[in-house]
Amino acid sequence: MGDPREPPEGAPEGGSGNEDEFRSVVFDESFVRAARIQELSARERLAGPLGKATRPRVRLGPLGTVPRQALALLLLILLAFGAAVYFGVRTPMGAAVRPEGGQLTVSLVALAPASAVRPVADPADPFAALPVGYGEGTLGLNTPAGAAAGGFSRIEVTKALDTVQRYLVASSLSPATLVHGATADVRTFVTPGEQAGFDTSVAQPVDDRHHAATGWMVRFDPARVALASNTVKVVGAMRIDEADGGTLEVTTDHTFVYALKPAGAPAGAPVTLETVRRQLTFEFDRVDLASGQLRLVDSVVEAGPEPCGTSAAGFLQPVLATAQGAVVAPPAPVDPGNHALPGWQVCGVLAGG
Repeated sequence: MGDPREPPEGAPEGGSGNEDEFRSVVFDESFVRAARIQELSARERLAGPLGKATRPRVRLGPLGTVPRQALALLLLILLAFGAAVYFGVRTPMGAAVRPEGGQLTVSLVALAPASAVRPVADPADPFAALPVGYGEGTLGLNTPAGAAAGGFSRIEVTKALDTVQRYLVASSLSPATLVHGATADVRTFVTPGEQAGFDTSVAQPVDDRHHAATGWMVRFDPARVALASNTVKVVGAMRIDEADGGTLEVTTDHTFVYALKPAGAPAGAPVTLETVRRQLTFEFDRVDLASGQLRLVDSVVEAGPEPCGTSAAGFLQPVLATAQGAVVAPPAPVDPGNHALPGWQVCGVLAGG
């Protein structure tokens, strides 16, 4: 009796016909996917060149077989990630990273009168004795027309000059700032990096060359001083420079003349002229230009008639004339061995005062 597992015709030549020989070979799904070649479909065989019935599989190391579309997508993702990292660490226009903060440097110079301070001859026309050249308010600022400077366009320079002019109006010409103690309008022009320094200067002013409120704005103590006229006479100019490829610098030098009287004084009271010279240096980057803000980096203030030895960090301290004139002691000699006083305190004599 033959083996029931053998075919009726008998075992083929060259083999026993026993299936046990092939039980160790398992053609599961992983085996098929691992094949280096893959048989083309009927449509691919008809569309492809004659004689080509297979195509190679694309392999990616231990990840197994990956279609070409997946490889292309992975490559695009890697390129996008690399581009994001590259452009993310660069700053616009190749500029250096802008500083997070800043500190204003202030120099306050009191100009003491050389003789008794006399009131103006005509309180109704307090500026009659001023020399020719002074303009009224904004006209006296002499803001130049914008022109391209280095890497900054004419539009950018014009925006910087306009911001400086509006700052000077708010900080030097506005009655709210001058004699009413307002500071908010001036603060709106200060960049976020300098606002903490500005706030400290207003809340706790001190003549330490950095935290004087009068370095930021012209202000008089409203308990002592009032404006005899809202008109302010001004003379001066502005200069534009490019500090570096990413920083625009504007320097201003103006003299302001104010007509003052004692707070609460009636009309016709003696009027004193207070002269304040402000030399200011501003810096802008393109972020500042876009926001309409500025960085005030240096402020030199000369004011008189002012007494020497009195702090003007919080408010300027004008010597107000009386009907008979006000007498102020001349500047005291400076003792370089007295370390109780800051070494940067400066006092001069007001010419013609």
